[in-house]
Amino acid sequence: MRKVIVALLGIGCAPLVIGCGSKGTDAPPRASTPLPSNNAQLARSNENSTQTKTRTIGQLEKVAEFPNPMPTGVTVAADGRIFVCIPRWADATPFTVGELRNGQLYAYPSPEMNRYDEMNYANTFVSVQSVVVDPQQRLWALDTGSINMGPARPFGPKLVCIDLKTNQIVKKIQFPPTVVMATTYLNDIRFDLRKGTGGVAYITDSAAQGPGAIIVVDLDSGNSWRRLNGHKSVMPEPNFVPRVEGQPLMQRQKGQDPKPLANASDGIAISADGSKIYYTALAGHHLYRVSADALSDRNRPDAEVESTVEDLGDRGFASDGLESDSQDRIYLTDYENTAIRRRDANGQYTIIAEDSRLIWPDTMSMSGDGYLYFMVNQLDRLPRFHEGQDLRKPPYALFRMKIDGQPVMLRR
Repeated sequence: MRKVIVALLGIGCAPLVIGCGSKGTDAPPRASTPLPSNNAQLARSNENSTQTKTRTIGQLEKVAEFPNPMPTGVTVAADGRIFVCIPRWADATPFTVGELRNGQLYAYPSPEMNRYDEMNYANTFVSVQSVVVDPQQRLWALDTGSINMGPARPFGPKLVCIDLKTNQIVKKIQFPPTVVMATTYLNDIRFDLRKGTGGVAYITDSAAQGPGAIIVVDLDSGNSWRRLNGHKSVMPEPNFVPRVEGQPLMQRQKGQDPKPLANASDGIAISADGSKIYYTALAGHHLYRVSADALSDRNRPDAEVESTVEDLGDRGFASDGLESDSQDRIYLTDYENTAIRRRDANGQYTIIAEDSRLIWPDTMSMSGDGYLYFMVNQLDRLPRFHEGQDLRKPPYALFRMKIDGQPVMLRR
């Protein structure tokens, strides 16, 4: 596939390429901070570490490049339509959900839905962290309601369903404060449409300053509840310091001592038969799974749900995104080693892609024609890890690779 350089557009508007100095956008611009000498050394070290890494595994195709701002999520529909989300973090962006069409990224489902509106958080996108096409070919957008990972705006956290046939919003589910708490950061989502009347969704809470959890949503009633709240399996591993681009990655604020990563449950995947939910903390090496029946049964005591948790061991690398296929294999990004790995049903891990360009592989999505798509966005170079200095070097990229797998399709 010929790669394309992606510009951001509003539907019906002239093309707009977003750069560091863009005006008239919705999110606050990045702060400009002088480069401390230790960060200059780190920047050179990071650059050298990627240049000297020569091993390449897997045949990668670059689908698109994004000059700015930085995307996180991607999902691919059965008909090949590609959707991308751009949370309002360090970059200004005119929209937070887009569709990739003919080499351009368009606001989806409309510019109006994506326009940051401080008077209407409930009915517009604030900051979408994840987009997923479900087995019924509907696009779900998971809105954190948070700007740059700060406190959520009132009524901002929500799950929005868009009918891909009509491009219209058909459902909106908001979360009560007992589910999306002050510390919650909604991260990723998976679906089983066979459960209940309209199916259920499983969402990771990757809180950095509070309890992690898996949030369960009844898609018919809109009711939601927290499971494994603060359980060891959803929490960051204590004093976890991964090595990324050859350097220890820590939260580094100017004038303060470095702090270990503290992000809770992040990547999530569902088994081929829907019986298990796999998940991992961003700050950790362990992979876990839990009974989906236990999670989705609101009447079960917490202790009974927790008794179904299985620690699948220290896998020796840290992951952001997870995905699964119909052969019950789990795909995991490896942000410490610029790689993608696959866990077979017998628990064996195999590197299926390794490339120096994969600087922080993030979200993955599997298409029906046998491709694994994944976003690469240099997340480790964000200012919060480098005393306020932005070390990212756009463009960011969407890759794909051919695999011998099919997506999990849990529907009636």
